[in-house]
Amino acid sequence: MLSLFQILLLILDVVWFFIIAHVIMSWLINFQVLNLNQQLVSQIWYMLQRILDPIYSRVRRFMPNLGGVDLTALVVLLAVYALRIVIQNNMMAFY
Repeated sequence: MLSLFQILLLILDVVWFFIIAHVIMSWLINFQVLNLNQQLVSQIWYMLQRILDPIYSRVRRFMPNLGGVDLTALVVLLAVYALRIVIQNNMMAFY
């Protein structure tokens, strides 16, 4: 059972990394540091979009309209961190 918790923590770490990379990349694209016309940039961007869009779309259903401000990534990061805390605190019961 402990291995299952460690695998879940690893998956949450990977999701955390993808969200942080997506947020930083969106800032760099919006400030025109990166260009989506470059093949590598567009491939990474669309890969992150395909991975994170199912998660973001579920959260966006419950988020109020904030007039152009998208806080979905922040909400998902908080949820991932909270889930990580819950798993770590309950992992000790299975030793």
